[in-house]
Amino acid sequence: MQDPRPLSGARDRFETLYLACYPALYRYALRRCDSVDDVADVIAETFLVAWRRLDDIPDGDAAVLWLYGTARRVLANQRRGTSRRAALAARLRDELSVSRPTISADARVDAVRTAFASLAPADREVLALACWEELTGPQIAAVLGCSSTAVRLRLHRARRRLARLLNTTDEVRMTAMLKEENG
Repeated sequence: MQDPRPLSGARDRFETLYLACYPALYRYALRRCDSVDDVADVIAETFLVAWRRLDDIPDGDAAVLWLYGTARRVLANQRRGTSRRAALAARLRDELSVSRPTISADARVDAVRTAFASLAPADREVLALACWEELTGPQIAAVLGCSSTAVRLRLHRARRRLARLLNTTDEVRMTAMLKEENG
């Protein structure tokens, strides 16, 4: 029978990975979850998968990308498995958004927030990875599990759709406002 206690090398690698990647993963989950409890669940499940698949995690900077991809799948599973809770959360979110005071006096930021919220989830995700997580095209490709070319195309289309919603062609200013919104 094999000893169930983890090898100290595996434990050390996991602890190093956890300490190095927790802040980025926390921000990633926080921007995508409706509650702090959901954030904690996503992080816990992501690191549980990481522990179980420790040998599959690449070294260096690619580790956080692997964790982003895992967290993305955890979020997808969480959303599929909790459709009733998601419907309740959406209803509560709608009620709260009506009574929520305006955070920003700047009408442009409010317009960006509204336009961003109206985009398709795939467009919001690629823009969030680029603007909020400040990932490069190849890094986004690793998180989404697609090619850099596909990311470039998705990002271009998402920016164009957002610009169209905002009646502008100034993608640089629009992207800067999006970064300010959740930076």
